[in-house]
Amino acid sequence: MAHTGIVDRHVNAWMRAEITAGTGIALLVAAADAPVGEETLSVRSADGDHTVEESRDRFGNRVHVLHDLPAGTVEISYRASGIAPAGPPVVDPTDLVMHLHPSRYCEVDEFTRIAAEVVGERAGRAAVDAVVAWVHDHLDYVPGSSTVTDSARSTYLSRQGVCRDYAHLTATLLRAAGVPARCAAVYAPGLTPMDFHLVVEALVEDRWIVVDATHLAPRASMVRIATGQDAADTAFMTTLTGNVQLTGMQVSAVVDPQLPVERPAETLSLR
Repeated sequence: MAHTGIVDRHVNAWMRAEITAGTGIALLVAAADAPVGEETLSVRSADGDHTVEESRDRFGNRVHVLHDLPAGTVEISYRASGIAPAGPPVVDPTDLVMHLHPSRYCEVDEFTRIAAEVVGERAGRAAVDAVVAWVHDHLDYVPGSSTVTDSARSTYLSRQGVCRDYAHLTATLLRAAGVPARCAAVYAPGLTPMDFHLVVEALVEDRWIVVDATHLAPRASMVRIATGQDAADTAFMTTLTGNVQLTGMQVSAVVDPQLPVERPAETLSLR
């Protein structure tokens, strides 16, 4: 089904942290490769503005790296406006292998029997729909109910979590059922409360389609930030050296001219 008529999107991310001298961080906050009208990323401390280096990780994500930050308070601000739809996600031949494997938060080998029970004889899009429906129906969305160490296994047992937990369990069940699946960090206009959001992409009939078992925001307006096996590859901030204590964060995302209606059965790609 064709992408719905989005004109453009506008996103902001602001963070404040207390850091020790010599700290290095890597940021995954910039919109991926969608056409952007205007974009700024600033990192400021008591010493002034700091130079940010942009590079690409193994998934092709835009990573911004800072080294040797001074001790004290640092503020990070990212803004992008006029974000137009990107092209369809590229399918690489290696995706069929890479995105069936277990990963840090997705214990695929432990879910073979459970996935078979959830999916049954279904295949392709029908299998994806069965997994998404099962996760949506069997988990309760409870802010603050999980930690950064929780995985698909602990989420399956607790039957509650937030977006990252929904995404990890969805991706794990899909991979265990033989459907390549990966996670994508996104800005999600319409999400309440607003935050960075994690969704799943499933490879069906040589196309990456986006699914979200939380049903908390319309997929048609989401903006890709980063792609990876799970949250370990898509974290908005990674401490490379030193110590970081996050003391404040605000995220916003809006779409013009209006927010699309979410239809869970609609086939969409992240654009």
